[in-house]
Amino acid sequence: MANIPVHWKRIVMVGWDLFAWAAAFIAFVLIRYDFELNERQWIASLAFVVSLMVTHMVVGFASHQYLGRSKVASYAETTWLGVLVLGVSSVLGLIFILFVPDFPRALALVMPAFALVVMAAARWAFRGIFGMVRTRAVAEEDSIPVLVYGAGEAGTEVARLVATSPDARYRILGFLDDDRHKRFRRVYGHRVLGTGADLQAVVKQTRAEQVILAMGNPSPNLIQQISDDCTAIGAKLIVVPPVHQRIGGRVSLNELREFNVVDLLGRRQVETDLSDIAGLVTNKVVLITGAGGSIGSELSRQVHKLGPQKLFLLDRDESALHGVQLSIYGNGLLDTEETVLCDIRDLDALQRVIDASKPDVIFHAAALKHLPMLERFPLEGWKTNVIGSLNVLRCAAAAGVPRVVNVSTDKAADASSILGQSKRIAERLTSFYAMSKGLNYVSVRFGNVLGSRGSVIHSFKSQIERGGPITVTHPDVTRYFMTIPEACQLVLQAAAIGKPGDVLVLDMGEPVRIVDVAKRLIEVSGRTDVEIQFTGLRPGEKLHEVLFGELEAGVPSDHPLISQVTVPVLDPAQITFENDDREHVLDMLLSQAVDQPVAPAAGDEVGAAAAGVEDAQVSHAASRG
Repeated sequence: MANIPVHWKRIVMVGWDLFAWAAAFIAFVLIRYDFELNERQWIASLAFVVSLMVTHMVVGFASHQYLGRSKVASYAETTWLGVLVLGVSSVLGLIFILFVPDFPRALALVMPAFALVVMAAARWAFRGIFGMVRTRAVAEEDSIPVLVYGAGEAGTEVARLVATSPDARYRILGFLDDDRHKRFRRVYGHRVLGTGADLQAVVKQTRAEQVILAMGNPSPNLIQQISDDCTAIGAKLIVVPPVHQRIGGRVSLNELREFNVVDLLGRRQVETDLSDIAGLVTNKVVLITGAGGSIGSELSRQVHKLGPQKLFLLDRDESALHGVQLSIYGNGLLDTEETVLCDIRDLDALQRVIDASKPDVIFHAAALKHLPMLERFPLEGWKTNVIGSLNVLRCAAAAGVPRVVNVSTDKAADASSILGQSKRIAERLTSFYAMSKGLNYVSVRFGNVLGSRGSVIHSFKSQIERGGPITVTHPDVTRYFMTIPEACQLVLQAAAIGKPGDVLVLDMGEPVRIVDVAKRLIEVSGRTDVEIQFTGLRPGEKLHEVLFGELEAGVPSDHPLISQVTVPVLDPAQITFENDDREHVLDMLLSQAVDQPVAPAAGDEVGAAAAGVEDAQVSHAASRG
């Protein structure tokens, strides 16, 4: 049928519909009148039928019904056919009933229904026969036998594509669905063979090689369970991408992919309001600290796409600056004023950069982030994460920069490590400058980032390549995860919706067990000889991270997936700069990372500015709640 020229297809379709009118007329006259019509009735009836056939054909072409308006035998095509038949027959029937003597009225009322049934029957037969031919063709080819997990909308779409796509490489053996009300359902002729609990048995019974997970928002626990069952039975797990990753929101066979670690996140993607963000970034001067890092470089790329007037990339690592410039502009010459080599620890150098660039927005992503390293070298964490952040805030406030977004971490909630404590202090300092200076300075708090430099993914992959073992601190340790693009989208969204002093926290769904990530990476590698060793929690490390501290209560923000918390302000006057004294720094980290406001120092100008901050902060939190 696919090889028949288009004009012949149209001729066949028009011819069949005209035949349907004639057949319906003969059948009706036979059944209703036994062909016993007088001469005038015969003439009136034949004139009516001929008029119907001519008008039907003319209107059919005029409305593009026969010119490919809809796919043959589709719901839309059948609906338009019904509208055409009923519309033409109603108009002509009314005319004949009113103006033609001896016209059998029953002919205008009943015969169109007969004709429509005949027309539709041919289309349904075509669809059924074509589907059978297609199914047989797939079965005879070198296709992959699969089970589809999920008999809902996504599963039905997969079955439709497999049944109608000429290059489909799958052969569906049946469906699985946890909804027991669907146990008798058939999707494109394929039965629901059981629930998820029956997966291993059904795979053995049908000899399926792959399982396609076709569900809208499966939980990470369900995904992991299905993955474990598939691994145990030797079947490969294929997933239908989430709606936000599909073209036009629809399933495509080309988009089906193997299950990966990102699928364990089990969380809705952050949808960024580009109109809000564009107003903050487009045609504005933007400065990004730590622009060469994993977060900073992706953030730089996303900001660049929004068309800033100037984008200043600041980092202390010249190789990192070379890499991010190359990824954005296609060259790594490092010869423009927008690439800035500067250490945020150097207050004077940083002030010169900010004064010269005059940014409208600063995204502060520069930080030391490796927890065990900072436990060993707390002075370095203090210098960068606390003093460096304070330098950024101080220089920005002095230059009148209206917006600063401080990139924080979930380890700042109930901080138990040097990393968490230093980032907590940075949050409190950001809140101080926002509340005391009336500036729109906010912090953004999120969990671990998949794929960032030094992340668990890179560590595990490296260990697998070396033959193992993979080292995991504890069999029950969990972490919140997000992808690098999501993290950067959150930072951008924070700039759009954040109010002065806010700490914005992403709804990160359920935490993921690190050992599950390790197991999945071993499976993907195809190696069976890699072991997992448990080394014990490191100093300052938690078994389970939290997004909110014990004294914090997240309240809704203007974004459905982002919550807001208010942190106590910290007067910079309480920060002293004895960087060479380890014990002093440790004491400062422990004392200043707590959830209690610090009283301002008497007579101090900056401290005095904070005198009314606590009351303002309480009022601010109440207005947000």
